[in-house]
Amino acid sequence: MKYLIVGLGNPGAEFEHTRHNVGFQVLDSLLNELGGTWSSDKHVQIARSSWKGRNLILLKPQTYMNLSGKAVSYWMQQEKIKPEQLLIITDDIALPPGKLRLKLKGSDGGHNGLKSINASLNMPNYPRLRFGVGNNFFPGKQVEYVLGVYDSEEKPIIEEGIQKASEAVKMFVTQPSGLVMTQINAK
Repeated sequence: MKYLIVGLGNPGAEFEHTRHNVGFQVLDSLLNELGGTWSSDKHVQIARSSWKGRNLILLKPQTYMNLSGKAVSYWMQQEKIKPEQLLIITDDIALPPGKLRLKLKGSDGGHNGLKSINASLNMPNYPRLRFGVGNNFFPGKQVEYVLGVYDSEEKPIIEEGIQKASEAVKMFVTQPSGLVMTQINAK
């Protein structure tokens, strides 16, 4: 069985450690643990690895957040991936920093990356792991906040959350998704 695990973010060094790039950060952590290397391919940075007999195709779209759907759609077709074999990892300002929430379907919640994926796939029914980055910003300053770096108080919480998210991905590919959802969302 193979899975397409997509971390959302923006390419470029200026975005590397921002809240909006937590999807990339989770995949970097996971690949560091499982082994493998990133290479460039159509619309993405891609790495291949495995966990307990499951083939994992890790993607970091290089299309910028607003066009993430282009990369996801292309690689789903290329690898013949069904929606239930897809996992999108994305930041979420509606959750406290480091909090995880697995959903098997749903709306984009105002997230431009998920909006693009929903439009490209023409459906909202695919698993996504939402990673809380908090909402400690003044009205009208959301963009600056998500494109900002973590403060010193957030860093250890985020680092712990990244480790938990890596574990969540491994659970997702080896256990029934409903069970994984219950375990992750209860924490």
